Amino acid sequence: MKRIAYFFIFVLIFLYASAIHAEIKLPAIFGDHMVLQQQTQAAVWGSASENKTVKVTTSWDRKSYTTRSDNQGNWKLFVNTPIAGGPYSITISDGKSLTLENVLIGEVWVCSGQSNMQMTMSGYRNQPVLGANQAIASSRDEKIRLFTVERTKSLERLNDFSGEWLECIPEHVADFSAAAYFFGEMIREALDVPVGLICSSWGGTLIQPWISESGLEPFPWVKLPEKNSTQEFSQQVPTVLFNAMIAPMAGYAIRGGLWYQGESNRNEPEQYEKMMAGLAKNWRAEWNIGDFPFYYVQIAPYYYGSGNSAFLREAQLKASTAIPNFGMACAMDAGEENCIHPANKKVIGERLAYLALANTYGQRGIEYSGPVLRDMKVEGSVVKLTFDHAKNGLTTFGNELKNFYVAGENKKFIQATAYITNQGITLFSPAVEKPVAVRYAFKDFVVGELYNNEGLPASSFRTDDWDVE
Repeated sequence: MKRIAYFFIFVLIFLYASAIHAEIKLPAIFGDHMVLQQQTQAAVWGSASENKTVKVTTSWDRKSYTTRSDNQGNWKLFVNTPIAGGPYSITISDGKSLTLENVLIGEVWVCSGQSNMQMTMSGYRNQPVLGANQAIASSRDEKIRLFTVERTKSLERLNDFSGEWLECIPEHVADFSAAAYFFGEMIREALDVPVGLICSSWGGTLIQPWISESGLEPFPWVKLPEKNSTQEFSQQVPTVLFNAMIAPMAGYAIRGGLWYQGESNRNEPEQYEKMMAGLAKNWRAEWNIGDFPFYYVQIAPYYYGSGNSAFLREAQLKASTAIPNFGMACAMDAGEENCIHPANKKVIGERLAYLALANTYGQRGIEYSGPVLRDMKVEGSVVKLTFDHAKNGLTTFGNELKNFYVAGENKKFIQATAYITNQGITLFSPAVEKPVAVRYAFKDFVVGELYNNEGLPASSFRTDDWDVE
C-alpha cells in the first residue's frame, strides 16, 4: 500500500511540475493594459513547453494564429492588428491558457535617453516640472497607457526586463516621464486614438551604452567591453543599456522612437553627430520593421562651466538631415543657466509631437521646425540671411535681437545690430567692414530670441568652421 501511495504522490508531483513548466510565459512588455500598434503585423513571443503547439487568439477579429515552440520552448508569431480601438483581449495557449485583458490598439512610441527623458512629472528634488500638478490632476485618460522600464544593465543581451503597463491615472502619471507624457497627450488629443508610451531611460548616461555591439561597429573609437568580465561595470559601458533595456523589446510593434540625450556627450560633438544617426539605424535594424520615425530633442542651453555646448547643439542640428525619417525638436528658449533639467517639459513634448503629427501622421497646417538658415549673402558691410521653415516670417515676440555676431577675416566676432526684414535677417557692425562669418546664440548658455511665426525657435548656428575660443 505504501508503494502505491508513494507512486501516486510521485505522479501528482510530476504532473504538477509539468503543469507549471507548461505555463505560457511572456516578456514584461506583453501584459494587461498594453497597447499594440494599429494596422500592422504585430509580433508576439514568449516561452512554453518545448516542441508544443502555441495558439494565439485575438478578440478583435476572433482569429487564431498558431506556431510551434522550439527545443527550448521559445516561440514567436505575428498577429494582424485593426484600426485603433479597444479594449480587447488576447488569449495564448499551449494547452493551458493565459489571457491578456484590457488591450488597446493604437499608436506606440518608445521614449529613451538620459535624465531629461527620465525626469518624471513630479520632477527632481528642488527641480520642478512647470505646470505638472495641474497636468497630473487632469491626466485621467483610459486611452493612454504607460510603461517604464526599470533601470538595469548587462554585458550580455537579455530576453526580458522589469516593468508593467499602467493605466493613465494621476498617481501613475506623476511617476512617468514628463517629456514623454506631454508628447503622448498631444498625440492622443490630435489623433483621437489610444497611445502607448514606453519609457526606457537612465540619467547621466552617454549614447554609447544605448547602441548594440553590431551598431557600434562603424565607430572604431568606441571600445567594446569584455563580455566575460567578472569586474563590476557602470551604466556608461558601451552596449550595456541596449542589452538590458532595449533588446528585450526589440521587435515589439511600434510607430516610432523619441530620444532626449546628449548632455553627457557634449565634449565629443563630431563623434556624437555620427552616433546619433548610428543609434537610429541600429534600433531600426534591431526592430526590423523598416525605417520608423525617430525624433529627438536638442539639448537646451546650460552653463556647464567649461567648454561650449553649442558645439553639441550644432552636431545635433547637422544630424537631423543625415538619414530619412529623422528630426529634431529645438529647446533654445527653454534652457536654464543653473539647472540642466529645464522645467518646461510641456513645450519640449509638444515640439516632439509637432514633428510626429506633421511628418509621421501627415497632418497639414502644422509647422514642426524652427527657422533653419538657408543662405547668407554679404553686400558690402551688411549681411543678409534667409531661412527655411519661415514661410510666414520671423519674430522675436517683442525682444531685441542681441545674439547675432559677425566677424571679418581676423575671426574676431563682434555683436551685430540685427533686425527682421521681409526676406529674413539683416545684420551689420560698424567694427566689421568686410564680414565673412555670422554666428547666432553660439554660446554655452544663452536664451534664444529668434522664432518663426508659429512660435518655434531657431537653433544656435554658425556659418564658419573655426574653433571657438
